[in-house]
Amino acid sequence: MTTGRSRPRYVPTVVLVGVLCAATATACGSSASSGSVEANEPKTTWEEPASYAYTLTSTTQVLAGTFRVKVGDGRVTEAVGVDADSRRQVRELPGEVPTIGGLLRRLEKARSEDADTAEADYAADGRPVRISLDWDKNAIDDEALYVISSYEPNPG
Repeated sequence: MTTGRSRPRYVPTVVLVGVLCAATATACGSSASSGSVEANEPKTTWEEPASYAYTLTSTTQVLAGTFRVKVGDGRVTEAVGVDADSRRQVRELPGEVPTIGGLLRRLEKARSEDADTAEADYAADGRPVRISLDWDKNAIDDEALYVISSYEPNPG
């Protein structure tokens, strides 16, 4: 009878230890990868053309809103705010609206500085369509999200 009682205690203990080991491995594995820079994330093969247009939706401490951007000779030649806040920002901070190449440089800088998050999603042609940055996951107001849409190479 004693043998019968100790056996049920033994099985749950083994199961509990197994579950704890699995949970610890999963937690350790996910904490190392979630929110961290993806070291193996491929760099884009897209080459920024000299002239293009795109829409940028930005959520950062400095630049927030939606902007229609024209680029010529590798520089922003026109930035138009789509909403009231972005129109105000274009008036007050005209040089803050970046080219797509500028956004890629911010991404690379975040990666080289070991930011907690430096991720990008790419279109089939290799250009970025979404860039997410967070230098320190424990700090507030250092996150940045850039969504790139309505891309038109060499607009006429």
